[in-house]
Amino acid sequence: MAVIDQNAEAFRRLPSTFEGQRVTGLGFDRGVLTEADVAAAYGFAAVSSGDNSNILAARVVRETFGVSNVVARIYDPARAELYQRLGISTVATVPWAADQVLREILPMDAVGVYSDPSGKITLTRLDPHPAWVGTSLRDIEAATGTRLGFIRRFGNGILPGAGTLFQAGDVLYFLVPTDRLDATGRVLARAPEVSEP
Repeated sequence: MAVIDQNAEAFRRLPSTFEGQRVTGLGFDRGVLTEADVAAAYGFAAVSSGDNSNILAARVVRETFGVSNVVARIYDPARAELYQRLGISTVATVPWAADQVLREILPMDAVGVYSDPSGKITLTRLDPHPAWVGTSLRDIEAATGTRLGFIRRFGNGILPGAGTLFQAGDVLYFLVPTDRLDATGRVLARAPEVSEP
């Protein structure tokens, strides 16, 4: 185990029982990382007070030294979201972390995943009412006036085909006009309307 800090005085905060290396330098400097024997590390946490330093250190350790268990502390929620998409685990501020939890505990709500720069279109996860199971995804698109971007089925992302049906357990990601997110969520939150024969 090793702790890297550019200020040698910071090591005084370590407990007296700490038996690892104390390496003075920048956490993204390759020479410093080599001195800390980061290539042999099981994991690496970049937790300085600077977002840029943390993400740079995390990327260098992962891409140059091949350490797969890497996490970076990020204060800016927008950056945290971006780096998460790039596959870098992040620990961020309370509002961002709370949003990640809400994505899981409020499955019936429309939760934005990505918006285009104009903010007019949102890629969002929507969880249809169980009565939609067996309905063609084209019919779901027609009922909501949206486009289905992709499905997560059994943990795998798939692009829907012309005859793809909605199955129990599917997670659906739609492209929705941002001003219609609530309305689209309401359509899918209830059973589909059955037309009279």
